[in-house]
Amino acid sequence: MKVICSQRQVTAARRLMLKSVMLLMLFVGVVVPVQAERIKDIAAIAGVRTNQLIGYGLVVGLDGTGDKVNSSPFTEQSLRSMLNQLGVVVPPTTKINPKNVAAVSLSAELPPFSKPGQKIDVTVSSVGDAKSLRGGTLLMSPLKGADGQVYAVAQGNLVVGGLSAAGADGSKITINIPSVGRIPNGATVERGVHSPFAEGNYLTLNLHSSDFTTAQRVVDSINEAVGPGVAQALDASSVRVSSPTNPAQRVSFVSLIENLQVNPGEAAARVIVNSRTGTVVISNQVRVTPAAVSHGSLVVTISENPQVSQPEPLAGGVTAVVPDSTVDVEESSSRMFLFDPGVSLDEVVRAVNQVGAAPSDLVAILEALKQAGALKAELLVI
Repeated sequence: MKVICSQRQVTAARRLMLKSVMLLMLFVGVVVPVQAERIKDIAAIAGVRTNQLIGYGLVVGLDGTGDKVNSSPFTEQSLRSMLNQLGVVVPPTTKINPKNVAAVSLSAELPPFSKPGQKIDVTVSSVGDAKSLRGGTLLMSPLKGADGQVYAVAQGNLVVGGLSAAGADGSKITINIPSVGRIPNGATVERGVHSPFAEGNYLTLNLHSSDFTTAQRVVDSINEAVGPGVAQALDASSVRVSSPTNPAQRVSFVSLIENLQVNPGEAAARVIVNSRTGTVVISNQVRVTPAAVSHGSLVVTISENPQVSQPEPLAGGVTAVVPDSTVDVEESSSRMFLFDPGVSLDEVVRAVNQVGAAPSDLVAILEALKQAGALKAELLVI
Protein backbone atom coordinates (compact mmCIF):
# COMPACT_ATOMS: atom_id res chain seq x y z
CA MET A 1 0.00 0.00 0.00
CA LYS A 2 1.50 3.32 -1.01
CA VAL A 3 0.96 6.59 0.77
CA ILE A 4 1.20 9.64 -1.46
CA CYS A 5 1.91 12.95 0.28
CA SER A 6 1.75 16.32 -1.33
CA GLN A 7 4.58 18.84 -1.19
CA ARG A 8 2.51 20.96 1.17
CA GLN A 9 2.15 18.06 3.61
CA VAL A 10 5.89 17.36 3.51
CA THR A 11 6.64 21.02 4.19
CA ALA A 12 4.21 21.07 7.12
CA ALA A 13 5.78 17.91 8.53
CA ARG A 14 9.25 19.43 8.30
CA ARG A 15 8.09 22.58 10.05
CA LEU A 16 6.54 20.52 12.83
CA MET A 17 9.76 18.55 13.24
CA LEU A 18 11.80 21.75 13.29
CA LYS A 19 9.56 23.23 15.98
CA SER A 20 9.89 20.06 18.04
CA VAL A 21 13.68 20.21 17.80
CA MET A 22 13.70 23.89 18.78
CA LEU A 23 11.46 23.22 21.77
CA LEU A 24 13.76 20.38 22.83
CA MET A 25 16.81 22.62 22.54
CA LEU A 26 15.05 25.33 24.52
CA PHE A 27 14.16 22.82 27.20
CA VAL A 28 17.74 21.60 27.39
CA GLY A 29 18.98 25.18 27.53
CA VAL A 30 16.88 26.07 30.55
CA VAL A 31 17.73 22.94 32.54
CA VAL A 32 19.13 24.06 35.89
CA PRO A 33 22.75 23.02 36.46
CA VAL A 34 23.39 20.28 38.99
CA GLN A 35 25.18 22.67 41.35
CA ALA A 36 22.25 25.10 41.49
CA GLU A 37 20.53 25.48 44.85
CA ARG A 38 17.27 27.01 45.94
CA ILE A 39 17.35 30.38 47.66
CA LYS A 40 15.53 28.84 50.65
CA ASP A 41 18.51 26.49 51.15
CA ILE A 42 21.20 29.19 51.18
CA ALA A 43 19.40 32.12 52.83
CA ALA A 44 16.87 32.94 55.54
CA ILE A 45 14.41 35.80 55.91
CA ALA A 46 15.38 38.30 58.57
CA GLY A 47 13.06 38.10 61.57
CA VAL A 48 11.85 34.57 60.77
CA ARG A 49 13.74 32.63 63.43
CA THR A 50 13.35 30.20 66.29
CA ASN A 51 13.45 31.20 69.95
CA GLN A 52 15.04 29.15 72.72
CA LEU A 53 13.02 28.25 75.81
CA ILE A 54 14.24 26.95 79.15
CA GLY A 55 12.58 25.61 82.26
CA TYR A 56 12.94 23.61 85.46
CA GLY A 57 10.84 20.73 86.66
CA LEU A 58 10.58 17.39 88.41
CA VAL A 59 10.54 13.92 86.91
CA VAL A 60 8.71 11.37 89.07
CA GLY A 61 8.07 7.64 88.87
CA LEU A 62 11.70 6.54 88.67
CA ASP A 63 12.71 3.08 89.84
CA GLY A 64 15.03 4.20 92.63
CA THR A 65 17.37 5.98 90.18
CA GLY A 66 16.52 9.54 91.24
CA ASP A 67 18.52 12.17 93.09
CA LYS A 68 20.09 11.60 96.48
CA VAL A 69 19.22 13.80 99.42
CA ASN A 70 22.78 14.55 100.51
CA SER A 71 24.16 15.54 97.11
CA SER A 72 21.00 17.10 95.60
CA PRO A 73 19.19 19.03 98.36
CA PHE A 74 17.39 21.22 95.81
CA THR A 75 15.36 18.21 94.69
CA GLU A 76 13.90 17.78 98.18
CA GLN A 77 13.24 21.52 98.36
CA SER A 78 11.45 21.50 94.99
CA LEU A 79 9.37 18.48 95.93
CA ARG A 80 8.36 20.04 99.24
CA SER A 81 7.37 23.29 97.49
CA MET A 82 5.29 21.39 94.91
CA LEU A 83 3.45 19.45 97.60
CA ASN A 84 2.67 22.67 99.47
CA GLN A 85 1.19 24.19 96.30
CA LEU A 86 -1.02 21.12 95.91
CA GLY A 87 -2.30 21.46 99.49
CA VAL A 88 -0.10 18.78 101.07
CA VAL A 89 1.65 20.30 104.10
CA VAL A 90 4.89 18.51 104.95
CA PRO A 91 6.28 19.34 108.42
CA PRO A 92 9.72 20.94 108.28
CA THR A 93 11.12 18.23 110.53
CA THR A 94 10.05 15.46 108.16
CA LYS A 95 12.87 14.25 105.96
CA ILE A 96 11.96 13.47 102.35
CA ASN A 97 14.02 10.92 100.47
CA PRO A 98 13.19 11.55 96.81
CA LYS A 99 14.95 8.51 95.34
CA ASN A 100 12.15 8.20 92.77
CA VAL A 101 12.27 11.91 91.87
CA ALA A 102 14.85 13.81 89.81
CA ALA A 103 15.30 17.54 89.28
CA VAL A 104 15.66 18.31 85.57
CA SER A 105 16.23 21.22 83.26
CA LEU A 106 14.02 21.65 80.20
CA SER A 107 14.98 23.07 76.85
CA ALA A 108 12.97 23.59 73.69
CA GLU A 109 12.87 25.69 70.54
CA LEU A 110 9.82 27.75 69.67
CA PRO A 111 9.47 27.72 65.85
CA PRO A 112 8.60 30.94 64.03
CA PHE A 113 4.90 31.76 63.66
CA SER A 114 3.98 29.34 66.50
CA LYS A 115 0.44 29.83 67.72
CA PRO A 116 -1.12 29.00 71.12
CA GLY A 117 -2.22 25.39 71.27
CA GLN A 118 0.47 24.00 68.99
CA LYS A 119 2.85 21.30 70.24
CA ILE A 120 6.66 21.39 70.38
CA ASP A 121 9.28 18.85 71.46
CA VAL A 122 11.05 19.11 74.81
CA THR A 123 14.49 17.86 75.88
CA VAL A 124 14.79 16.85 79.54
CA SER A 125 18.22 16.72 81.23
CA SER A 126 19.07 15.77 84.80
CA VAL A 127 20.67 18.50 86.93
CA GLY A 128 21.29 16.31 89.99
CA ASP A 129 22.93 12.93 90.45
CA ALA A 130 20.07 10.80 89.10
CA LYS A 131 21.39 7.63 87.50
CA SER A 132 18.61 7.29 84.94
CA LEU A 133 15.40 9.01 83.83
CA ARG A 134 14.02 5.89 82.15
CA GLY A 135 10.35 5.33 82.96
CA GLY A 136 9.88 8.80 84.45
CA THR A 137 7.11 11.34 83.93
CA LEU A 138 7.66 15.07 83.80
CA LEU A 139 5.24 17.08 85.90
CA MET A 140 3.75 20.29 84.56
CA SER A 141 6.57 22.79 84.15
CA PRO A 142 6.64 26.25 82.52
CA LEU A 143 9.05 27.07 79.71
CA LYS A 144 10.30 30.65 79.68
CA GLY A 145 12.04 32.80 77.11
CA ALA A 146 14.94 35.22 77.49
CA ASP A 147 12.50 37.91 78.67
CA GLY A 148 11.28 35.76 81.57
CA GLN A 149 7.79 35.29 80.11
CA VAL A 150 6.14 31.84 79.94
CA TYR A 151 5.69 30.73 76.33
CA ALA A 152 4.91 27.03 76.76
CA VAL A 153 4.01 24.43 79.38
CA ALA A 154 5.59 20.96 79.30
CA GLN A 155 4.38 17.66 80.73
CA GLY A 156 4.45 14.01 79.71
CA ASN A 157 6.28 10.68 79.67
CA LEU A 158 9.96 10.61 78.78
CA VAL A 159 11.55 8.68 75.95
CA VAL A 160 15.07 7.76 77.09
CA GLY A 161 17.48 6.17 74.64
CA GLY A 162 20.13 5.36 77.25
CA LEU A 163 20.35 2.41 79.61
CA SER A 164 22.40 1.80 82.74
CA ALA A 165 22.67 -1.36 84.83
CA ALA A 166 24.92 -2.29 87.78
CA GLY A 167 25.64 -5.52 89.62
CA ALA A 168 26.17 -6.22 93.29
CA ASP A 169 29.89 -6.79 92.72
CA GLY A 170 30.36 -3.27 91.39
CA SER A 171 30.27 -4.12 87.70
CA LYS A 172 28.35 -1.60 85.60
CA ILE A 173 27.33 -1.13 81.99
CA THR A 174 26.01 2.05 80.40
CA ILE A 175 24.60 2.46 76.90
CA ASN A 176 24.26 6.00 75.57
CA ILE A 177 23.20 8.63 78.11
CA PRO A 178 20.37 7.54 80.44
CA SER A 179 20.21 10.90 82.24
CA VAL A 180 18.78 12.73 79.21
CA GLY A 181 15.35 12.13 77.67
CA ARG A 182 12.94 13.67 75.23
CA ILE A 183 9.19 14.24 75.12
CA PRO A 184 7.88 14.45 71.55
CA ASN A 185 5.12 17.07 71.37
CA GLY A 186 5.53 17.38 75.11
CA ALA A 187 4.92 21.12 75.42
CA THR A 188 1.90 23.22 74.51
CA VAL A 189 2.51 26.73 73.23
CA GLU A 190 0.76 29.31 75.40
CA ARG A 191 2.04 32.50 73.81
CA GLY A 192 3.34 33.40 70.37
CA VAL A 193 6.29 35.59 69.52
CA HIS A 194 5.73 38.71 67.44
CA SER A 195 7.28 38.45 63.98
CA PRO A 196 8.15 41.44 61.76
CA PHE A 197 7.46 39.37 58.65
CA ALA A 198 4.30 41.29 57.68
CA GLU A 199 5.73 44.74 58.48
CA GLY A 200 7.25 47.19 56.01
CA ASN A 201 7.34 47.05 52.23
CA TYR A 202 10.47 44.93 51.81
CA LEU A 203 12.10 41.73 53.05
CA THR A 204 15.75 41.05 53.83
CA LEU A 205 17.38 37.76 52.87
CA ASN A 206 20.40 36.83 54.99
CA LEU A 207 22.78 34.35 53.39
CA HIS A 208 23.99 31.48 55.55
CA SER A 209 27.55 32.04 54.25
CA SER A 210 28.66 35.54 53.38
CA ASP A 211 29.85 35.82 49.79
CA PHE A 212 29.68 38.76 47.40
CA THR A 213 29.34 36.55 44.35
CA THR A 214 26.46 34.58 45.82
CA ALA A 215 24.68 37.76 46.93
CA GLN A 216 24.92 39.22 43.42
CA ARG A 217 23.66 36.01 41.84
CA VAL A 218 20.68 35.98 44.20
CA VAL A 219 19.88 39.54 43.14
CA ASP A 220 20.16 38.64 39.46
CA SER A 221 17.94 35.57 39.87
CA ILE A 222 15.19 37.51 41.66
CA ASN A 223 15.27 40.46 39.27
CA GLU A 224 15.14 38.15 36.27
CA ALA A 225 12.13 36.28 37.64
CA VAL A 226 10.15 39.18 39.14
CA GLY A 227 11.39 42.37 37.55
CA PRO A 228 14.37 44.72 37.46
CA GLY A 229 15.14 46.64 40.63
CA VAL A 230 13.13 44.37 42.93
CA ALA A 231 16.21 43.01 44.72
CA GLN A 232 19.28 44.92 45.85
CA ALA A 233 22.39 43.60 47.60
CA LEU A 234 23.18 45.45 50.82
CA ASP A 235 26.44 43.64 51.56
CA ALA A 236 28.00 40.18 51.22
CA SER A 237 25.32 38.51 53.33
CA SER A 238 22.12 40.59 52.96
CA VAL A 239 19.78 41.15 50.02
CA ARG A 240 16.83 43.53 50.27
CA VAL A 241 13.76 42.54 48.26
CA SER A 242 10.74 44.78 47.71
CA SER A 243 7.58 42.84 48.52
CA PRO A 244 3.81 43.38 48.69
CA THR A 245 2.36 44.80 51.89
CA ASN A 246 -0.66 42.50 51.84
CA PRO A 247 0.15 39.45 54.04
CA ALA A 248 -1.47 36.94 51.66
CA GLN A 249 0.35 38.37 48.66
CA ARG A 250 3.60 38.48 50.63
CA VAL A 251 3.36 34.76 51.40
CA SER A 252 2.86 33.99 47.71
CA PHE A 253 5.74 36.28 46.81
CA VAL A 254 8.11 34.59 49.28
CA SER A 255 7.01 31.19 48.00
CA LEU A 256 8.04 32.30 44.52
CA ILE A 257 11.47 33.70 45.31
CA GLU A 258 12.55 31.00 47.78
CA ASN A 259 12.23 28.34 45.07
CA LEU A 260 14.38 30.20 42.55
CA GLN A 261 17.59 28.44 41.57
CA VAL A 262 20.96 30.08 42.21
CA ASN A 263 24.51 28.91 41.57
CA PRO A 264 26.41 29.89 44.77
CA GLY A 265 29.86 31.35 44.37
CA GLU A 266 32.81 29.15 45.17
CA ALA A 267 34.29 29.72 48.61
CA ALA A 268 37.75 31.15 49.10
CA ALA A 269 40.67 28.74 49.12
CA ARG A 270 41.13 27.44 52.65
CA VAL A 271 43.01 24.71 54.45
CA ILE A 272 41.41 23.89 57.79
CA VAL A 273 43.37 21.94 60.39
CA ASN A 274 41.82 20.59 63.58
CA SER A 275 44.68 20.54 66.08
CA ARG A 276 42.82 18.24 68.47
CA THR A 277 41.74 15.47 66.11
CA GLY A 278 44.31 15.87 63.35
CA THR A 279 41.63 16.34 60.70
CA VAL A 280 42.78 18.26 57.62
CA VAL A 281 40.27 19.65 55.09
CA ILE A 282 41.52 21.19 51.84
CA SER A 283 39.10 23.10 49.65
CA ASN A 284 38.99 22.59 45.90
CA GLN A 285 40.41 26.05 45.12
CA VAL A 286 43.74 25.49 46.88
CA ARG A 287 46.72 26.01 44.57
CA VAL A 288 50.46 25.66 45.13
CA THR A 289 53.19 27.54 43.29
CA PRO A 290 56.45 25.78 42.35
CA ALA A 291 58.10 24.43 45.49
CA ALA A 292 60.32 21.49 46.46
CA VAL A 293 59.42 19.65 49.64
CA SER A 294 61.44 17.11 51.59
CA HIS A 295 59.95 15.82 54.82
CA GLY A 296 61.62 13.40 57.20
CA SER A 297 61.51 12.57 60.90
CA LEU A 298 63.80 11.33 63.61
CA VAL A 299 62.96 8.18 65.58
CA VAL A 300 64.59 8.04 69.01
CA THR A 301 64.49 4.64 70.74
CA ILE A 302 65.54 4.24 74.37
CA SER A 303 65.80 0.68 75.65
CA GLU A 304 66.54 -0.40 79.21
CA ASN A 305 68.55 -3.57 79.89
CA PRO A 306 69.18 -3.69 83.64
CA GLN A 307 72.07 -5.88 84.76
CA VAL A 308 72.35 -7.70 88.08
CA SER A 309 75.63 -7.24 89.92
CA GLN A 310 76.37 -10.26 92.14
CA PRO A 311 79.28 -9.92 94.63
CA GLU A 312 81.92 -12.64 94.99
CA PRO A 313 81.45 -15.21 97.76
CA LEU A 314 82.54 -13.95 101.18
CA ALA A 315 83.19 -10.51 99.69
CA GLY A 316 80.75 -8.79 102.03
CA GLY A 317 78.89 -6.97 99.26
CA VAL A 318 75.18 -6.92 98.38
CA THR A 319 73.37 -7.81 95.19
CA ALA A 320 72.47 -4.70 93.19
CA VAL A 321 70.73 -3.90 89.92
CA VAL A 322 72.84 -1.78 87.60
CA PRO A 323 70.89 0.21 84.94
CA ASP A 324 72.02 -0.14 81.36
CA SER A 325 70.38 2.22 78.82
CA THR A 326 70.77 2.15 75.06
CA VAL A 327 69.79 5.14 72.96
CA ASP A 328 69.34 4.73 69.19
CA VAL A 329 68.58 7.57 66.80
CA GLU A 330 67.23 6.73 63.37
CA GLU A 331 66.21 9.16 60.68
CA SER A 332 63.52 7.87 58.36
CA SER A 333 64.38 8.16 54.70
CA SER A 334 62.14 10.43 52.67
CA ARG A 335 62.05 11.56 49.11
CA MET A 336 61.85 15.11 47.85
CA PHE A 337 58.90 15.95 45.63
CA LEU A 338 58.33 18.98 43.45
CA PHE A 339 55.11 20.93 43.01
CA ASP A 340 54.57 22.21 39.48
CA PRO A 341 53.02 25.66 38.90
CA GLY A 342 49.34 25.88 39.84
CA VAL A 343 48.84 22.29 40.91
CA SER A 344 45.36 21.34 42.09
CA LEU A 345 44.06 19.61 45.18
CA ASP A 346 44.38 16.15 43.63
CA GLU A 347 48.05 16.65 42.88
CA VAL A 348 48.76 18.03 46.35
CA VAL A 349 47.22 15.02 48.06
CA ARG A 350 48.86 12.57 45.61
CA ALA A 351 52.31 14.09 46.14
CA VAL A 352 51.99 14.01 49.93
CA ASN A 353 50.77 10.41 49.89
CA GLN A 354 53.78 9.37 47.79
CA VAL A 355 56.12 10.09 50.68
CA GLY A 356 53.80 8.38 53.15
CA ALA A 357 53.06 11.46 55.23
CA ALA A 358 50.68 11.05 58.15
CA PRO A 359 48.06 13.73 58.99
CA SER A 360 50.44 15.33 61.49
CA ASP A 361 53.18 15.39 58.83
CA LEU A 362 50.74 16.90 56.35
CA VAL A 363 50.04 19.75 58.75
CA ALA A 364 53.78 20.45 59.06
CA ILE A 365 54.17 20.43 55.26
CA LEU A 366 51.25 22.81 54.77
CA GLU A 367 52.55 25.21 57.42
CA ALA A 368 55.98 25.21 55.79
CA LEU A 369 54.46 25.86 52.36
CA LYS A 370 52.44 28.74 53.82
CA GLN A 371 55.54 30.26 55.39
CA ALA A 372 57.37 29.94 52.08
CA GLY A 373 54.55 31.70 50.26
CA ALA A 374 53.89 28.71 47.99
CA LEU A 375 50.47 27.83 49.45
CA LYS A 376 47.86 30.11 47.87
CA ALA A 377 45.18 29.56 50.50
CA GLU A 378 44.17 30.64 53.96
CA LEU A 379 45.48 28.24 56.61
CA LEU A 380 43.07 27.99 59.58
CA VAL A 381 43.98 26.04 62.70
CA ILE A 382 40.97 25.37 64.92
